[in-house]
Amino acid sequence: MRIQFSKFITYAALLAVGASLFAQQQSTPPAAGRQGPGQGAAKPQDTEVWQPVPKVVTPGASDAAPPSDAVVLFDGKNLDQWVSSRDKSPAKWTVAGGVLTVNKADGNIETRRTFRNYQLHMEWKIPANITGAGQARGNSGVFLASTGPRDAGYELQILDSYNSETYVNGQSGSIYKQGIPLVNPSRKPGEWQTYDVVWTAPTFNADGSLKTPAKVTVFYNGVLVQNHFELNGETLFIGPPSYKKYDAAPIKLQAHGDPSEPISFRNIWVRELN
Repeated sequence: MRIQFSKFITYAALLAVGASLFAQQQSTPPAAGRQGPGQGAAKPQDTEVWQPVPKVVTPGASDAAPPSDAVVLFDGKNLDQWVSSRDKSPAKWTVAGGVLTVNKADGNIETRRTFRNYQLHMEWKIPANITGAGQARGNSGVFLASTGPRDAGYELQILDSYNSETYVNGQSGSIYKQGIPLVNPSRKPGEWQTYDVVWTAPTFNADGSLKTPAKVTVFYNGVLVQNHFELNGETLFIGPPSYKKYDAAPIKLQAHGDPSEPISFRNIWVRELN
């Protein structure tokens, strides 16, 4: 009896240990990368997305040429897409030889169409015979959203910044009085320069308060100078920036009042973004 009872105790102990181990195995999650009971093996298809299919856009013959979905704002032929910012009459800047030259006496011009978010390409040139210094040397600008007359809006500065000193938040490639360019890739006067811009317009609440700020990315002659820069409001000559509510706005080119020789533009196009 003693032997049988001893065997019984041994068997019971083994059963208890086995039950404990089984319970631990059931409560322990599978190791990373291993499948537990009842789980199927992961497949490449589990993370594939097939819809929506991006629409096809035919690129231009070069990176500077407008793609198939672009709105061409100036192709060297006419100013049909532009009006005077002052009174919305037809723009009177000079078009000759495929180039648009500022008419300072006629003032700023802006697009007939309005835009929100977009990709912009434009080319501009400081005259080879430019005179003046600092902010009075080839001054102009592209207002990425024109919110009113004169210089109201959000300005990306244009200026001769090739071996020419001025305040750094007002040199070429700056978001005027706000964003200092990351570097200065300016070419010398007489050579064509390029801006490639991605503009994200600000959004506003129903009461006019700011919902999301404006952001901009700028490539200047192919070099990044503004990297998703967040604006603090409209670009002002005097005083701190602030926002005022608008929906969509035209793009504006500035006829600056300095006495230096007028600058020129060519090949301007825009792609609207959702």
